[in-house]
Amino acid sequence: MSGWAWLRIGAISGFLSVALGAFGAHSLRDRFKVEESDSFEARTSKHRMIENFETAARYQMYHALAIGAVALLAIHGRTGGAVSVAGWAFLVGTLLFSGSLYILVLSGQRWLGAITPLGGLSFLVGWLALAVAASGPSRP
Repeated sequence: MSGWAWLRIGAISGFLSVALGAFGAHSLRDRFKVEESDSFEARTSKHRMIENFETAARYQMYHALAIGAVALLAIHGRTGGAVSVAGWAFLVGTLLFSGSLYILVLSGQRWLGAITPLGGLSFLVGWLALAVAASGPSRP
């Protein structure tokens, strides 16, 4: 994929991260508002849901910026396998990690929590691939 395509993907992911973060900060606070009558478990669950959504948005933004780094490497001539692996790993990681957390919070489907670590693993692969891509010889 071209560097410019990666830049567009990173920009769109960053935009969505801000939009979803704003949604979480405003709309979800009402949905998961703690009531005086709530049990300790209910209060804890509501706080955890908001924290999960915030974590999803934060990690999506981190990796939107990482995709931007992939784009810059590709635009400046680093188009090897490590650059491609990094970009795809960050994108897949965002879909699996952040996507599963967003859907878990919005739908209540707890089984999606089992998918989240796969996204985290994909992020780790992406960071290692980015390190490899950035450590190669520079081109004029």
